[in-house]
Amino acid sequence: MSKMIFVNLPVTDLPRSVAFYEAVGATKNPMFSDDTAACLVFSDTIHAMLLTHEKFASFTDRAIPDAHKTAQVLICVSEDSRDAVDAVVDRAAKAGGQADPNATQDYGFMYGRSYADPDGHIWEVMWMDPEAAAQGPEAFASQVGGG
Repeated sequence: MSKMIFVNLPVTDLPRSVAFYEAVGATKNPMFSDDTAACLVFSDTIHAMLLTHEKFASFTDRAIPDAHKTAQVLICVSEDSRDAVDAVVDRAAKAGGQADPNATQDYGFMYGRSYADPDGHIWEVMWMDPEAAAQGPEAFASQVGGG
């Protein structure tokens, strides 16, 4: 079985967040969803657990920061092409998110943009040329000022 990732995000309005992530391309898994949490599936191995603040607080004693003002993580997912990166960010903006809260990264062989969901959580979306991925970052370091 492949390892899976479940990104747990506190949200202020669960139905709004579910609608947002469905618009971006995720599918709600009703088996792991209720009125306090929703499992949104991006792929066989990538899931986002959207949790009401009350539910999220049941897992940790730490304060829930306002993601519009602070950043604790940047979640990055890959896409198959530059056009697919643009399409995801465009869908996020049309669904009520913020396009490009961070600067676009375009190194030719690697392209990335980002969006913030309605709660301010930042998702990066990137594409890397398959040849570049196979050769590793060192082969392209001079293109990004690394040598």
